[in-house]
Amino acid sequence: MAGNQPDADPRPGDRDRELDIVVYGATGFVGRLVAAHLARSAPEKTRIALAGRSRPRLETVRSGLGERAGDWPLLVAEADDREALERIAGAAHVVLTTVGPYGKYGKELVAACARAGTDYADLCGEVLFVRDCIDAHHGQARATGARIVNACGFDSVPSDLGVHLLHERARAEDAGELAEVTLVLTALRGGFSGGTIDSLRHQIDVMKRDPAARRLAAHPYALSPDRSAEPRLGRQSDLARIPAREVSPALRGTLAPFVMAPFNTRVVRRSNALLGHAYGSGLRYREAMSVGTSPLSPLLAAGVQAGLGALTAGLALPPTRWALDRLLPKPGDGPGEKLRREGHFTADFFARTTTGARLTARVRAQGDPGYAATAVMLGEAALALALDRAALPPTPGGVLTPATALGDALVTRLRAAGMTLTTGAASGRA
Repeated sequence: MAGNQPDADPRPGDRDRELDIVVYGATGFVGRLVAAHLARSAPEKTRIALAGRSRPRLETVRSGLGERAGDWPLLVAEADDREALERIAGAAHVVLTTVGPYGKYGKELVAACARAGTDYADLCGEVLFVRDCIDAHHGQARATGARIVNACGFDSVPSDLGVHLLHERARAEDAGELAEVTLVLTALRGGFSGGTIDSLRHQIDVMKRDPAARRLAAHPYALSPDRSAEPRLGRQSDLARIPAREVSPALRGTLAPFVMAPFNTRVVRRSNALLGHAYGSGLRYREAMSVGTSPLSPLLAAGVQAGLGALTAGLALPPTRWALDRLLPKPGDGPGEKLRREGHFTADFFARTTTGARLTARVRAQGDPGYAATAVMLGEAALALALDRAALPPTPGGVLTPATALGDALVTRLRAAGMTLTTGAASGRA
């Protein structure tokens, strides 16, 4: 990872803890999938434990993971039990958690990891929770060496690693800095996450109570270390319709807003800032979704935009929220095995550099994005933190991002796990 890197990891020889990885929330829908991935894919001697609120339910999960998981320890802790969470953090090199909404249930665990110098990974897609982590724990995590890594699933590993790869390609091609990057979700099949909906509900509730939180969540650099140091690029709408030819001459139709752009874009911008704006001092980053190339694509894109606005407004108003709560997926709900297996996503990146070069990247995975593919991404992030210390980007710790905490180590692991992460060579000037 290029850029202004701090000193090397202060704990490269610290291997004296009882456990390598703890899966907290192992009895939940995604937690079970992550545990199953680790049972299949972790090296034989990796020391893994399952943690959650109920020992009987943990025993049931463990019994379904096969022989390799038969002796995995079971750790019981409520999300607000500070002493129990401190014991878990103190026993492990890495704690990964699937228990959300994180703003509601995640604060004590991340605090325990920061204090103990324990690496932490989650699936958070909540701007306000990540901002709270930065404000409350970045300094302490740097002091203890803990890598606190939010957003290690479909939000925001494809986004963050895609731009990371483009940056590396631009350097290799001597093509200058990244000036504009657009992620276009060109293929997607998967179930809608009840956990994501619950996180959206929680964040809406916080913003209704606190106007300052609402303003913060809307800021394009909400997660940056110093918002005043960010480039002034004018209005940056994260849920806009975009003429496809504006992104690339190879694209057609109108691009629709991508529902997770308001979170993913802020993660990528934080990565750039943590690296001293090595990606580009004036980088403009955005995300969108293809709805086809037919003459109807402008109408479809407008429909997606209106639907996202209606969902947010509906969850904010008591009468419509009551109705939506009965229609939308519940926390813990998830797609069946067939859809998890047959789901997939493709994220294509289109970049222009300061020299006018055009670059492309692609991140693609088989498996439902929010469940099967996310379980692989989070599991491999935890394995990279636990087992690949020498290959990780040098950092003293802190509240980081997938690109700045894991970088090429995670790229390598995800490729080995079957994901596509590629870049295209510079192809002329804009």
